[in-house]
Amino acid sequence: MSLDKIKSALLKSYEEHGGINHLDGINLPDQDTVDTLANGFMHLLFPGYFERTCLTSDKLGPTIERQLIHIENRLIDEIRKCLIFCKRPDPQARSTEVATELLTGLAVIRSLLQTDVEAAYSGDPAAQSFEEIILSYPCILAISIQRIANRLYKMEVPLLPRMLTEFAHRKTGIDIHPGATIGSHFFIDHGTGVVIGETAIIGSHVKIYQGVTLGAKSFRTDDQGEIVKGIKRHPNIGDNVTIYSGASILGGDTTIGEGSIVGANVWLMDSIPPGSIAYYKGENLMVRSRKKKEQAEGDTSYTI
Repeated sequence: MSLDKIKSALLKSYEEHGGINHLDGINLPDQDTVDTLANGFMHLLFPGYFERTCLTSDKLGPTIERQLIHIENRLIDEIRKCLIFCKRPDPQARSTEVATELLTGLAVIRSLLQTDVEAAYSGDPAAQSFEEIILSYPCILAISIQRIANRLYKMEVPLLPRMLTEFAHRKTGIDIHPGATIGSHFFIDHGTGVVIGETAIIGSHVKIYQGVTLGAKSFRTDDQGEIVKGIKRHPNIGDNVTIYSGASILGGDTTIGEGSIVGANVWLMDSIPPGSIAYYKGENLMVRSRKKKEQAEGDTSYTI
């Protein structure tokens, strides 16, 4: 087939399937630029780790200043595109405000990320150093970018937060929606295949293994059969919870109580009390207390 015929076929397709065209519209955020921003954020969050040459203390100030100027200009431009897309008033001024607020908050994000690195070090017997964790553990990239994207999400910036977390998703196999709320000392071990939904709320000192899903139980629809958006769909995970590989915890009204353990491949759509352990015994899903005293007095487990 000649190029003219291919062109004609595509032009006809553009006419017939116009819903996936973006012609004569506003300039959308650029994925390559967003990826560059994500890499730039990692340099700011972990200075000296991702440089081609050694970054010394005497050069730190000027280096950070150059990086900030470079990121700020690109960030303002991409935020402005997003705000124009959703028809926000005065997008230029607002994009500058949002970028300034985000960059101002990087120091607070760094304090949270230090707890995440500490959690990885204390939670993985194979971890030899902070350097190994920051350079090679996929969860650090995924959590770092999500914590930044979450700030933009809370400031109601469309498109850009999800594009940032999808950069991390492509790199790591860890899919965390920018809307998810995550406490301190968060560790995802191995990480591949982890999915955390938009309205999930995760407490502090939570450890998750590969293949875990914090997802929706079902999707509510309106009278026209359209999915209702903006409602709580994903579970709440209490402090000091461990969720082993392959577990799926679903539903906006599902809560995993503080200090609980969810075993491998467990499927949960109901809440479990604090201090519980959920696991399979044969084909039955068992939930019992982790307290030794209760275990000594008799089997307090139950099926759900």
